[in-house]
Amino acid sequence: MAGVDQPEPDLDLYYLSEVVTNKIEAQLGQSLIEVSPVSGGDINDARLITVQDGQQFFVKINEGPQAYPMFQAEARGLEMLRSAAPAEILIPDFIACEPAGEAAFLLLEYIQTGTPLSGFWPAFGRGLAKLHRQSNDQFGLDHANFIGRLPQSNGAHDDWPGFYTHERLLPQGKMAYEQTLLDLKDMQYLERLCKQLGDLYPTEPPALIHGDLWSGNYLVHTNGQAVLIDPSVAYSHREMDLAMTRLFGGFPEEFYRAYQESYPLDSGWEDRLPLGQLYYLLVHLNMFGTSYLPSVKRILKQF
Repeated sequence: MAGVDQPEPDLDLYYLSEVVTNKIEAQLGQSLIEVSPVSGGDINDARLITVQDGQQFFVKINEGPQAYPMFQAEARGLEMLRSAAPAEILIPDFIACEPAGEAAFLLLEYIQTGTPLSGFWPAFGRGLAKLHRQSNDQFGLDHANFIGRLPQSNGAHDDWPGFYTHERLLPQGKMAYEQTLLDLKDMQYLERLCKQLGDLYPTEPPALIHGDLWSGNYLVHTNGQAVLIDPSVAYSHREMDLAMTRLFGGFPEEFYRAYQESYPLDSGWEDRLPLGQLYYLLVHLNMFGTSYLPSVKRILKQF
């Protein structure tokens, strides 16, 4: 604005390539004045950027061959969650997603984070239960997406056992077998388990789930609300989200109590959690290697 002193840029732009910087500035209509690295998870680089008027934004950058479709799918997932999320849960605003030279970037609202206050976990549990009441005629989604950096198919199925078998367990199992992470006996156990899913799971309507709900994929807003990030959405079985929350340490018990009070689960849900965890363990096996193999084998033999 004429007559107003603008801050002098003072940043190390090696944190962002020139092409990414130029595209972000074009999207925001302002110059970047500060860039700093922040945690972006296992597969992306991430930056906190500040523009001339003082606003801050969060950007993820990835140079992998699937970076742009991966970020496009994430943006669609965020928009789905945003349109369905209850008052207890916040979803970051999506701003832009573009290819940029050999990379791609995803530009989002920056969330100022705080620490959980009294009542955070019950509110989070109630909010997730309300989100799970968003349903669909079939299990699946109208597009494929990703779980981590791996493709995730979401073909439509009328029942949960069919969806879980053909869109989740067998694709990851076959990927692990092709990488010699699973052997033929493991695949026989997996196929046997898939045939039992109709007896092991109670009938449930499809639920809109986050799809990758571990402790690294939620934030605590400074206003005390839960913020969901990095989704891998689908209309799925709602126990999948709960299974993932328990895979790497679990959430406090008050979260699960509040969920149960809001949207009770069928009896035996805790005994079924390993069934849901199997998918995520297969994903981790395919992404990170054999340290996850004992847990996979244990569940395959458990049912």
